[in-house]
Amino acid sequence: MKENSTYFSIKNWSEDDRPREKLLYKGRSSLSDAELIAILIGSGSRDESAVSLSKRILASTENNLNELGKLSLKKLMDFKGIGAAKAITIAAALELGRRRRTGESLEKKRITNSRTVFELMQPIIGELPHEEFWILYLNNSNKVVYKLQLSKGGITGTLVDVRLVLKHALEIGATCIILVHNHPSGTLRPSEADKQITMKLKVAANCLDIKVLDHLIVTEKMYFSFADEGML
Repeated sequence: MKENSTYFSIKNWSEDDRPREKLLYKGRSSLSDAELIAILIGSGSRDESAVSLSKRILASTENNLNELGKLSLKKLMDFKGIGAAKAITIAAALELGRRRRTGESLEKKRITNSRTVFELMQPIIGELPHEEFWILYLNNSNKVVYKLQLSKGGITGTLVDVRLVLKHALEIGATCIILVHNHPSGTLRPSEADKQITMKLKVAANCLDIKVLDHLIVTEKMYFSFADEGML
């Protein structure tokens, strides 16, 4: 005789074990990552609960939320029970988390060393699949007064307009600038083009009494500082 299996819905769980109720009565920290994602997607499929589905999704990224945040909508929708609406909800929530990290970093506006720059910019460009070149504009107290995405390019490079960099500096009264760009390849070695644009900007900025304090190459977990390496 064939044994019938019955899907046990979250609605049938003890109230203490339901993710929404658990968050309501026990607080956010009491929930696992899978339970938090289960709240986002709301329901699973006919064959598994939202929590079980969330565990499968997390397992595909070795339970790493940073890796989960890199999954495309198409990849998320490959999981049975995840349609476009649920995939968009997951992606939106993870993007908010990334932006929250950025916001927390912005509270540390005073630049004291290269590590401070890395902590400020890594959440913005550290995990991107393409290169972006940013300029941080600082005042006399080494506080960031403006961040500019100068260019957005392909996998191997971006364009840097020296005149545009200095135009913004003069407009906002910045006395110092820091150059920052990412290397999607993960390599920290500066290219000849990186060295040339650094020197070109340094010379041009000096003519306007604006100092180039540093140039950072940022990857997902590490960074290279021209200033730390004595290359400025």
